[in-house]
Amino acid sequence: MRAGTTLGGRYVLRSLLAVGGMGEVWRGDDSDLDREVAVKVLKEAAVGNATFLKRFRNEAKNAAGLSHLNIAQVFDYGDFDGTAYLIMELVEGEPLSTILERERTLAEDRLVGILRQTCDGLAVAHDAGIMHRDVKPGNLLVFGDDDVKITDFGVSRGTDQTTLTATGMVMGTAQYLAPELALGKAATPASDLYALGIIAYESVAGRRPFTAPTAVDIAIAQVNDDVPPLPRSVSPALAHVIYHLLEKNPRRRPHSARELEQTLAMVAHDGLQAPPESPEVPRRVRSETRQTERVMPPSIAPREYRPRPDVVRKRPGENEVRQ
Repeated sequence: MRAGTTLGGRYVLRSLLAVGGMGEVWRGDDSDLDREVAVKVLKEAAVGNATFLKRFRNEAKNAAGLSHLNIAQVFDYGDFDGTAYLIMELVEGEPLSTILERERTLAEDRLVGILRQTCDGLAVAHDAGIMHRDVKPGNLLVFGDDDVKITDFGVSRGTDQTTLTATGMVMGTAQYLAPELALGKAATPASDLYALGIIAYESVAGRRPFTAPTAVDIAIAQVNDDVPPLPRSVSPALAHVIYHLLEKNPRRRPHSARELEQTLAMVAHDGLQAPPESPEVPRRVRSETRQTERVMPPSIAPREYRPRPDVVRKRPGENEVRQ
């Protein structure tokens, strides 16, 4: 692909905007409707990969069925000379990941505004039975007056779709991966909300809560490790929300994106900044699902060693109790 290439007889590539794991994003023109668009083209190396191609088609199907001001809209899908492409709404902004790289942290009121808009978009997707499964700063486009659009439904899954991975494989980005996904469980709205909790933590602390040399080590930490205490400068109200989102047990997190948005609205209304003399906000005690031994995600652990985040382990000899 190069500048000047025309796809589908109407979409003209103008300039390369970004390069991702399986595709390139170009600024382009829709000559039929005389408007600028974003063109996502599957990389040549990924064209022959059936899983990548199915993910690409899923993105087209899932995102095209969603219409909301906080979701980047997909207009068209096609194939050019054996290469699949998506035609999307062009968003003149930058990903939240770029903002965090430049500014390190965000003011709490600014962060809450970004989170609330993301919740609004996720609520529409979840209502349609679609879980994003890869919510991260790189997939939140910020533009204008800190307006937000969610993009890249490439690993999303609708409730009527079969999984793209073999048993035991995990999809998503390890740094934002919910514990239940690391353990091979099905994605739910709570999984996307956990990722929002990681984003919120990173945005106020200047670092992610779980880091390690490899993706597998990070996934293990998501399952096993306590959330490190937030800085004392974080307001108690926002800290409470973040710890709530980062519960290991998905049933202990907010029940929906709409519920989370309402909670954030109340937090913003009641005030965010903690007084300088306020004591450090205690970290939330790990859920009763705490394990005495470290556990591993399913890609490297036999099935019998995969604990259930939604099961409370009792003392030896006692039965397991579901939450």
